[in-house]
Amino acid sequence: MQNIELPLVLFTVLSQAAVGMALLLAVRSCGCAGGACATTPTIAGTAGTGGNAPGNRAEWLTATIVMGVALLASLFHLGHPEGAVRTLAHLEKAWLSREILAFGAFAALLAVAAVTGKAGAGLRAAAALVGLAALYTSGMTYAPPAMPAVHNAAPLGFFLLSALLLGTSFGSWFAGEGSQPMLRAVLLGSLAAALAVYVIVPCVWASGGTVMQMTARAWLASPLYWARLVLGILVPLVVMIRSPRIPRWMGPLVLLGELAGRAVFFGATVHAAMNLGIPY
Repeated sequence: MQNIELPLVLFTVLSQAAVGMALLLAVRSCGCAGGACATTPTIAGTAGTGGNAPGNRAEWLTATIVMGVALLASLFHLGHPEGAVRTLAHLEKAWLSREILAFGAFAALLAVAAVTGKAGAGLRAAAALVGLAALYTSGMTYAPPAMPAVHNAAPLGFFLLSALLLGTSFGSWFAGEGSQPMLRAVLLGSLAAALAVYVIVPCVWASGGTVMQMTARAWLASPLYWARLVLGILVPLVVMIRSPRIPRWMGPLVLLGELAGRAVFFGATVHAAMNLGIPY
């Protein structure tokens, strides 16, 4: 990869934020079956009640806008954005084509919920499942054989953690009081898991082949890696250990951490071609 690829950074992080919001909405619907979450505050602090709990139109609209910006950003990665429809031409063999189709379907489901203002259990479940499927396609798209360090399940693990971190952080803006303890627990667990993953994975790479070792050194030498680790994981983790609920500023802080981490993913992961001609 070895270029920060800002369009891909924005596309992957923002699309995963939208998936995380949809996933946590579906999880909250299970917890609200008994009516504990019948009142759901909007981002402005007003309350929405009734048939659209959990989640309200403002929450679905926010997820839709985030996903729309992600798709728009992805166009700038194409040499000819006007030909974007041709990315669907190889669904039978290209994970990139499947990724675009899956996220397009996911965006459509979000838009239906946002426009109609009616998101029953079926629509919530469909959005969550299609979002997870789209997340899987991303994990496969960005795990190419030419990148030995990430030609495995690492990208999918990174992306799933991003969805959980962003989905809980921003979902807490809209969730009712009954859902706040669950969101806090998910965020706390996700932060702990992210800390372990982002410390252990470069160490594993450092014990691998030449290109994997080069990737480990590049990640550990990047200031963005340490910014992501400290500001995007450690600081939120310490705050959440001490706080009974998710602060409203947690979402932007986690988002900045995810953007920094994704820039490292695209900019510091070494391509096998970098080692061509280098004697062992």
